[in-house]
Amino acid sequence: MSHGIKLLVSGDHACFTRPEMKAERVSYDVMTPSAARGILEAIHWKPAITWVIDAIHVLKPIRFQTLRRNEVGGKVPAGKVKSAMTKGTLDGLALLADEDRQQRATTLLVDVAYVIEAHFTLTDKAGPEDNPGKHLDIFTRRARKGQCFHQPCLGTREFPARFELIDGDRPIPAAVNRSEDLGFMLWDIDHAGDRSSMFFRARMDRGVVRVPAPSSAEIRR
Repeated sequence: MSHGIKLLVSGDHACFTRPEMKAERVSYDVMTPSAARGILEAIHWKPAITWVIDAIHVLKPIRFQTLRRNEVGGKVPAGKVKSAMTKGTLDGLALLADEDRQQRATTLLVDVAYVIEAHFTLTDKAGPEDNPGKHLDIFTRRARKGQCFHQPCLGTREFPARFELIDGDRPIPAAVNRSEDLGFMLWDIDHAGDRSSMFFRARMDRGVVRVPAPSSAEIRR
């Protein structure tokens, strides 16, 4: 049994990075299902449920902008961080940004708005106290109030997402009148398995991208 929701998300900028671009960041044309799932999980998620994205409605014209900025080339290794936490010392955690600075270009999206259609299902970690109505109520209540565990973002943390629940019979805003083949798009990462990337052939039909179900043969690795 599934329980569906509709959430309108928007923002000034977004970058849903194509994994095949190694040196410079280049965004997909529209939001990826994995990014949509991340937004829903920021509002409500427990091990007892898993979110499944059904469709993404594109509400504004797709526009790109190129941005060049200074970034730090490296990061502190996770092993050093764990060691510092164990030893209770900050030795070895210093990172001198001035000595590791580099310029990188980003091709990002500007002025975006989407409606996420999704549902959740109960997992095998659901206990006797878990039921679909309970989790649906929690999500809708939190989304109405603008509550979230952490700020949802549009691809990267630098681009926060505004969100608004579309309740009950309220119609979904009209999508852009554009249809095209968007090519292969990241569907999600196999977090329960070997953490490989999974893709699907994305097609936008009058502004709506239908997302294949988790068990679909359309999903490729």
